[in-house]
Amino acid sequence: MRARSARGARSRRCAGLDGARRFRHASPPRRETTMTIQIGDRIPDATLMYMTADGPKPLATHEVFAGKKVVLFGVPGAFTPTCSAQHLPGYVDRHGELVAKGIDTVACMAVNDAFVMSAWGKAQEVDGKVLMLADGNAELTKKLGLELDASGFGMGTRTRRFALYAEDGVVKALEIEPGRGLTVSSAETMCSKIG
Repeated sequence: MRARSARGARSRRCAGLDGARRFRHASPPRRETTMTIQIGDRIPDATLMYMTADGPKPLATHEVFAGKKVVLFGVPGAFTPTCSAQHLPGYVDRHGELVAKGIDTVACMAVNDAFVMSAWGKAQEVDGKVLMLADGNAELTKKLGLELDASGFGMGTRTRRFALYAEDGVVKALEIEPGRGLTVSSAETMCSKIG
């Protein structure tokens, strides 16, 4: 009887050890925190998508920014009210002014697919003035530290509304909206920030 209870105690101890090991392995993985991009930072490497005559194609951030002066603005979603009524149209309307200030590329980014971004560009009559970039997996959005949790609206992870100006991939001006609406990331604001 004594031998049996010793074996049972040993089994319980082993089970306890196994349980501790399982608990240790079951702990949540460490989350990598990303700092929000700042003036002076380099645009991180990421792959976006854009629409061509042959369908969606990948476009690396270094292809967009290397050796160029670029204005990139991000919106929470294509076809959403503020984005469609004010944000994108403002950059289309001021495209000539931005080009006159030396801007090579004006680009719009959203966590949507390339088909949606292309359709939105056509609906807004972008006509090649604004490069419509799809960040479907929020890869660049997350690397910039500009993700927005819109799951309460059924939209999942989205891009916070922002605008930046970069020279050769280095951020020279940055405006991130503090809340809802369009107050600091407009085309007018970006025009005033570029010498």
